[in-house]
Amino acid sequence: MVLDFAQSPRSTLGIEWELQLVDRESHDLRQCGAAILEAVEREHPNNGLIHKEMLLNTVEVTSRPRATVAECISDLEEGAALVRPFSDALHVELTSAGSHPFADPTYQLVTDSARYLNLVSRTQYWGQQMLLFGTHVHVGVEDRAKLLPLLGYVATKLGHIQALFASSPYWGGVDTGYCDNRAMVFQQLPTAGQPRQFERWEQLESFTDDLTKTGIITCFDEIRWDIRPSPKFGTLEVRVGDASSNTKEVRAYAALIQSLVETGSRLLDAGHDLPMQPEWYVAENRWRAARYGMEATLIENAHGDEAPLRETLAGWLEELAPAARDLGCEDDLAWIGDLVRIGVGYQRQRAVWEKAGSLEAVVDFLQAETKADTPLDPSTFVSRARGVHVPRR
Repeated sequence: MVLDFAQSPRSTLGIEWELQLVDRESHDLRQCGAAILEAVEREHPNNGLIHKEMLLNTVEVTSRPRATVAECISDLEEGAALVRPFSDALHVELTSAGSHPFADPTYQLVTDSARYLNLVSRTQYWGQQMLLFGTHVHVGVEDRAKLLPLLGYVATKLGHIQALFASSPYWGGVDTGYCDNRAMVFQQLPTAGQPRQFERWEQLESFTDDLTKTGIITCFDEIRWDIRPSPKFGTLEVRVGDASSNTKEVRAYAALIQSLVETGSRLLDAGHDLPMQPEWYVAENRWRAARYGMEATLIENAHGDEAPLRETLAGWLEELAPAARDLGCEDDLAWIGDLVRIGVGYQRQRAVWEKAGSLEAVVDFLQAETKADTPLDPSTFVSRARGVHVPRR
């Protein structure tokens, strides 16, 4: 199978942000995505910013192809503003996280789409568990020859990115003991999770051809790796991050990905081989980040050297700073240090639970962060505590 790789200007950017539709009274998810999308399309036809997702409890807001993080965030805010009049009319709030703290996956309705219905029919129980929300970042790659080396390079930091933006500790009303339970659930789909690594584009084409011939996929988009090529857009797409509750974190996530890809591209331009890791190290880092989050000790190189994430983070961000400066996202990248001091998503959710003893309070907190466009301090957040019991781990 020939995979044509579209032309895309270098290090341009696109963001997809999946938002939960939450009932104001029950704090549970509402299955009203189709109604909201229809209403938005009637009032704002062909807006290109609002899209359906697999489940009716979700809308996805997307940016236009842009040069900067700031421009993308402006598009996301514009898209959310198109949705809010119609969600407000239904008494529905917009928020997000990698998972909803207590919604029952089996009660969620699938969007009326052959693609999604076939996925659930084929994968059965696990397909019915896909109550997951992510943020995806596309970065333009100007030369197809760079794409696979860049994928391998970004994969060496998959666990680092995952831990920083993990926000799915709860699942069906239970604290899973994981920081990123979304990753654990999503990998149950046959072509999801850890990315495959290839040296040549022709190997990727052959792999895709094998999957198509045997009925595993019908198109390349059904390869749902945490990091994947996106041939139709000419981008490298990073999908590992849980959805954030606020645009401040989305900015930081996008800045990190854009700066990382641009740094790798500069190394290639200078004639350097990019650092790589065996797939089994990437897989182990992925699991450690999902389980331990910011407390993970990660494998740093192909030799198997390990270091706590907290000890290596500042140095890594410093390596990316020159690219971030040139891309106009230096402040967004540097703010990741503040995020770690505030507490990343899963940490803030657990802190609210510890203080309020209620998962409805966690939902209130997520909604408050969405409205504030920034992380909030759980210690000063006052919320009503209403009785969903969470077993302590």
